[in-house]
Amino acid sequence: MRLLLIHSDYIEYEAKKKTGMAEECSLLADRQDEVLTAFCAVEAIDEDDLTEVVQTATHEVKATAQQLGVQKVVIYPYAHLSSDLARPNTAVAALRMLEESVRKEGLSVTRAPFGWYKSFRLSCKGHPLAELSKTIVPTGEGGGKGEKKAVGHRFFVMTPDGVDHPAEGFMDATPFGCLLKKELGDATPTGSEPIHVGLMRAKELVDYEPASDVGHLRWMPKGKLIRDLLADYVLQLVLPYGATPVETPVMYDLADQAIAEHAEKFGERQYRFKSGNRAMMLRFAACFGMFSIMRDMHISPNTLPLKMYELSTYSFRHEQKGEVIGLKRLRAFTMPDMHTLCTNLEEAKRCFEEQLNMGWKTGHDFGTTLVGVFRCTEEFLSENRPWIEGLVRESGCPMLIEALTDRVHYWIAKVDLAAIDGQGRPIENPTVQIDVESAERFKIRYFRDNEEVHPPILHCSPTGSVERVICAILESTGSQEVPRFPTWLSPVQVRVIPVSERHGAFAEEIARKLNESRIRADFDDRDESVGKKVREAGMDWVPYVVVVGDAEVETGRLTVTIRARSTPKKPCKESLSSGELESVIRRETGEMPFRPLYTPMALSKKAKYI
Repeated sequence: MRLLLIHSDYIEYEAKKKTGMAEECSLLADRQDEVLTAFCAVEAIDEDDLTEVVQTATHEVKATAQQLGVQKVVIYPYAHLSSDLARPNTAVAALRMLEESVRKEGLSVTRAPFGWYKSFRLSCKGHPLAELSKTIVPTGEGGGKGEKKAVGHRFFVMTPDGVDHPAEGFMDATPFGCLLKKELGDATPTGSEPIHVGLMRAKELVDYEPASDVGHLRWMPKGKLIRDLLADYVLQLVLPYGATPVETPVMYDLADQAIAEHAEKFGERQYRFKSGNRAMMLRFAACFGMFSIMRDMHISPNTLPLKMYELSTYSFRHEQKGEVIGLKRLRAFTMPDMHTLCTNLEEAKRCFEEQLNMGWKTGHDFGTTLVGVFRCTEEFLSENRPWIEGLVRESGCPMLIEALTDRVHYWIAKVDLAAIDGQGRPIENPTVQIDVESAERFKIRYFRDNEEVHPPILHCSPTGSVERVICAILESTGSQEVPRFPTWLSPVQVRVIPVSERHGAFAEEIARKLNESRIRADFDDRDESVGKKVREAGMDWVPYVVVVGDAEVETGRLTVTIRARSTPKKPCKESLSSGELESVIRRETGEMPFRPLYTPMALSKKAKYI
């Protein structure tokens, strides 16, 4: 269970609209003054021992209320505190139990309804104890009798000079400030539909698939091209790094104890089904298949670090229906996934540095601004402080540090990089994690001096899911005056527009030669005005638009509109030869991967998908 405890001057809320999981409730609006607001998310792991979790949460709420000298508590369901939520009926049961349990401690308690879209306003006191976060997990002893275990979270910002700062001083409108607001539980208004949802359809990239489950998409040719280029990009990134590509199944037998234990950490966020008498699940990451390969390998310390890579198409997570939207949160997604077996922790730290640098590089190559949070245990922070300072210094930007009092996950340290969407909310992208648990669980081992060693494993996605990369690019560029894809990712890099029918053959020849030179070019042979063709090229975000008339045919010099250097009212035009245009694009795309057109070269032959 995740708790965010806010000492509040007041909180007021009003339930606006039901979701499919809304509980019936008579109290749909309320205001409480001088109150402890307990934002609460019930997690999948809580289902292991709901009674124990509620008892521990009650203890934390009571202790905090006594420390603050308040008598009133508002329990406010807040799913955004966790990405690993319990089932709705379990969450409602836990919240009701918590409400009753806190009331028995002599406190006045009200609870906001579960499963409703709610507006709320809150005033935080602003003193050092006014904001506290707690993570509570079952101890595994069962029956609600286990030792109470509340995991504390300490947040601060580390700047590249190695100095620590209170996080509150950075909670502004910058991308880093938006990340801090989310991580520290400062409510971010949901606003309207994310920018990318309209763009992904308007640009005919991707659309919802009504004949499938929620969160499964159909990809049109232009979107498929971008997706394939991103897959090529990651492969091109990890191969020189020494990664060895593999491919593993998408479904696994839960009779395998290691797989079952690993799967339980994700609770109900799984697609499970029966195959004959076997209980099976669809993978939510490439871990299962890679760990199975590693378990069967003969591993020598001489071959470490061993880097194994898979483009996990697809991975599946049974996310809540109400939170699945666009490309940001899906039930089926494509995850570039690398796992690195390391000899020891020191080697793991060296590989961590290299893989974090990969993550920062991807943001630069995609044209997105990334911000980061480094998470670790207090023990790891104490023992590795100079190394963490080096990471932040090398990154060249401040990072949020989250220190946990105890390890509750398989990792002891991880970094999460995120882009920020048009509504100021993070889009999780690259990650690197040091896993100290899975090697033992899956019996992955090597021998040194006749001693069995279970090595640390790095989990790394240099980009995050491909879908979220596209989401981040669309969100980043969609609000700009002249939105555009990086030229290497643009489905069409050059469009050639003939002024009249007699210029058509010349325009087609230019497009053909560009394609032969590995530049994606089409030509607009439709019976439309030049003005309309130019406007539609702009709507398609084509980075280079060539208009061909008598002068171009006679001289061979092309009038080229360059989108990256244009403004809405002042297009940037240059006179270039075909060879000069090729050189300009070559310099811009560099060593980035290339694929040919996925749509017809002649626009008159291009189908309309949406």
